[in-house]
Amino acid sequence: MTAYALTDSWTMTRRELAHWARQPVQVVVNLVFPVMLLLMFGYLVGGGRGVQGSYIDYLVPGMLALTMAFGLEGTMIAVTQDLNKGVIDRFRSLPMANGAVLVGRSAADMLQSALSLFVLMGVGYALGWRVDAGAGAFLGAVGLLLLFRFAMLWIGIHLALVAGKPELVQAVQILVWPVGFLSNALAHPGSMPDWLGTVVEWNPMSATATAVRDLFGGTGTEHVAAAVVWPVLLLAVFFPLAVRRFGRLSK
Repeated sequence: MTAYALTDSWTMTRRELAHWARQPVQVVVNLVFPVMLLLMFGYLVGGGRGVQGSYIDYLVPGMLALTMAFGLEGTMIAVTQDLNKGVIDRFRSLPMANGAVLVGRSAADMLQSALSLFVLMGVGYALGWRVDAGAGAFLGAVGLLLLFRFAMLWIGIHLALVAGKPELVQAVQILVWPVGFLSNALAHPGSMPDWLGTVVEWNPMSATATAVRDLFGGTGTEHVAAAVVWPVLLLAVFFPLAVRRFGRLSK
C-alpha cells in the first residue's frame, strides 16, 4: 500500500510540474516577486531600526522566512480551481490512494519553494550578505525554512478546501500580508512599542527568522527548538484537517 500511495503521489507531482512548462510566466513571477521585495526593503524603504550590525545580514534571512509564508495564495488558487473544474472529483473516482492529489500539490510547491530560496540567496549574496557558518548550520537553516513552508502549504490546502472558490482566496490574501509583516522579518522587535514587539516575538515566522539568522551567522542554536516546534504544531493541526476535509468532499 505504501508503494502504491507513493506512486500515485509522484504521478500527481508530475502533473503539477507539467503546469510549469505550460505556465512559465507564473513560475517566473513567483521567483521574481521576493527578489523585488528584497531590493525594495534593502534600498528603497530602508529600515534597520534596532538592528545591530549590517541590515542586509538581518534582512536577507528575514526575507527568506517571509518568502516561505508568501505564495500561500498560489497554492489555494490551484486547489480551488481544481475543485471548481471537477478535476479533483475525477481523480477521486480513479483507483488512486486517498490524499495523493494533495501530496502531489505540496511536493510540487516545495520544489518551487526550494528554487525560490536559492534564487533569493543568490541575490542576497550579490547585495553583500554572507553565511558565516559551516555546511551543517547552512543546511539546518535551509531545512528550517522548508519546514516552515511545508506547514504553511498545508494551512493553505486546508483553507482552500474549506473556501471552495478562487474568489474567496482574496480574503486570505488580505490576512497573509499583515501576518507576514507582523514579524521580525524586516525590523527588530526592540524598535517597536512593547505590546507590538511581544506580538511579533510570538509570531511563528519570527521564530524561524531568528533561528535562521543565528544559523547563517554562526551565533548559536538556542532558537532552533522554537523554529521546529511551531511548524510541527501547525502541521499537527492542519495536515489531518486537510486530509479529513478532502475525504469528505464527495460525501
